Amino acid sequence: MSAVAYKLVDRAEWEAALADGAYAGSAVDRADGYIHMSTAAQLAETARRHYAGQTGLVLVEVALAPLGEALKWEASRGGGLFPHLFAPLPARAEAPQRGLSVDADGVMRFDDGAVGWP
Repeated sequence: MSAVAYKLVDRAEWEAALADGAYAGSAVDRADGYIHMSTAAQLAETARRHYAGQTGLVLVEVALAPLGEALKWEASRGGGLFPHLFAPLPARAEAPQRGLSVDADGVMRFDDGAVGWP
C-alpha cells in the first residue's frame, strides 16, 4: 500500500481544521462515517468525478503510517482499494498542501500555475 494519500478539502474547512488541530471530514465524509482519501494514482479521477467546477480547494498530503488502525483500505470504484480514515484527520500546518481549483472538465489547476496531476 501507499505511504501517503491525498485529501481534497474546501480551503475554509481546512483553515478551521488547522485552528482546531483536526479535520472531521466533509459533509459527505461525515455522512459515510469515514474520511475519503485517494492515492496518487486515484487522485485525478477523484477530482474529476467529485470536485469538477469547484474552487477554493486545498490538496493535503497525508502520511498514512501515523493513522494506525483507524485507516482501512477498502474496495470502491472499479474494485480499487481506497484509503478510508475512521477518525478525525490530524491537521498540521506543516503537512504538504497546495491550493487549487478543479475546472468544469475535472482538471486540477493549482494556484502555483501547474495544471493536472502527474
